Amino acid sequence: MRLDKTSNPAFNDYFWENDPTASKKMSVTGILLKSLFSLLIVAAIVVYVWNLYIAGTDIKWFVTGGMITAIVLSIVISVKNQWAKFLVPLYAIAKGFFLGGITSYAHAKFPNLPFQAIGVTIMTFFVMLLLYQTRIIVVTKKLRSVIITACASIFIIYLMSWILSFFGIETFIWGTSWLAILFNVLAAIFASLALLLDFDYIEKHKNKAPKEKEWLATWGLLVTLIWLYVEILRLMKKLAIRF
Repeated sequence: MRLDKTSNPAFNDYFWENDPTASKKMSVTGILLKSLFSLLIVAAIVVYVWNLYIAGTDIKWFVTGGMITAIVLSIVISVKNQWAKFLVPLYAIAKGFFLGGITSYAHAKFPNLPFQAIGVTIMTFFVMLLLYQTRIIVVTKKLRSVIITACASIFIIYLMSWILSFFGIETFIWGTSWLAILFNVLAAIFASLALLLDFDYIEKHKNKAPKEKEWLATWGLLVTLIWLYVEILRLMKKLAIRF
């Protein structure tokens, strides 16, 4: 695996084979509109699940189902990238159910915490965009290598913890120890840095890749933004419990 590529699975050479016959090319505006559309879908589903929770409905299966469905859709999109324009909205719906569940649980225990997490996520996105556009942080080959290695390591830790949970083994990352908090801080930092790689890859392929690839770029940004929000929400919950 080349370490000069983005850590986001949506942004790699497999997805960006340029079609010389395509009349329309990928644009930043197109990606922005599709991303806003997808985020509105996520937000609408989150509100729906939240209302169900308030009404006393058991939303456990919405959370689990949304998570599993999102994983399956991600795998399908990775294999059949030409289906992205149909599957990305479905991915947004699935993630909406998942986020709606964890957001409802968090708000019930710590009122207004999800709103704070959303605010921090939005602020982080624009800060990283500003840092990238002004070249205060330059995406070099070395920086790519560090971010990709760290993100891969975090993913492996989460995967191992998830597998161990089936055997009743609770790993440190789910607790509120200082080690668990440090892990969440690092995960949130590298989720933020992953945005730089996505910005860089989009900039390099705008006006070059076929128009339909905008859906793949949208999916990539959704993956990163949702990961960032989840890490921030999880970190804020742990700090709230700790203090």
